Amino acid sequence: MIKRKQLGQHFLNSNSVAKSIVFEAKITKKDVVFELGTGLGILTPLLCQNANKVISVDADEKLIRNAKSEFSEINNLVLKSGDGFKKKDSFSIFVSNLPYSRSKDAIEWLAQISFSHGIIMVQKEFAEKLLTKFSKKRKAISIIANHAFEIKVLSKVGKNNFSPPPKIDSVILRIIKKNAMKKDLIQTINKIFSYRRKTVKNILKQFNKETVIDKRVDDLSGDEIINLANQILEK
Repeated sequence: MIKRKQLGQHFLNSNSVAKSIVFEAKITKKDVVFELGTGLGILTPLLCQNANKVISVDADEKLIRNAKSEFSEINNLVLKSGDGFKKKDSFSIFVSNLPYSRSKDAIEWLAQISFSHGIIMVQKEFAEKLLTKFSKKRKAISIIANHAFEIKVLSKVGKNNFSPPPKIDSVILRIIKKNAMKKDLIQTINKIFSYRRKTVKNILKQFNKETVIDKRVDDLSGDEIINLANQILEK
């Protein structure tokens, strides 16, 4: 359990929340579901009920061994240990109670992958970061997430629904894939935000580009930031 806390992972222990997540995933017999974080397996068998196939990955080999033993009779389940972000499996639906420490990595990874939609549970603070309307509170991940996905808050989940309980409540989000993003575009957006106090004119100078725009990053819309990143990437 200590190892899991270091990873920022808190196990969901509420069957009603688990059922709600699976219901919102709208899984059909045509779907391949990718579950990141098998954990104690509270979601796994529920996901398998309606799916064509479920691929469930966990970084903890012991948890995967336990799941293989517990769910040995489920024929449409594939269990894998290792880093889910390094797997090359194709899937249509993504489901995860994201480890708090890797939520940003997950969004950047999903932004690069082709899939239909996902149901993710994230820390309330992280959800607010993704959904903020205030430009000064935006982070690079806010721009990336809103360009790649349509995002909708489905429900809030109290910290008492986890073991060990986190310090903050969680939020269940639906994400629908809108735009695929290449790795270099994501990296460039992150780079732009490292210069967010500079004007666009001075930011472009860092990349040997020119413009007459004197606005700062906080004065730009999300689309303008994407356009700026694409301009930087132009040969």
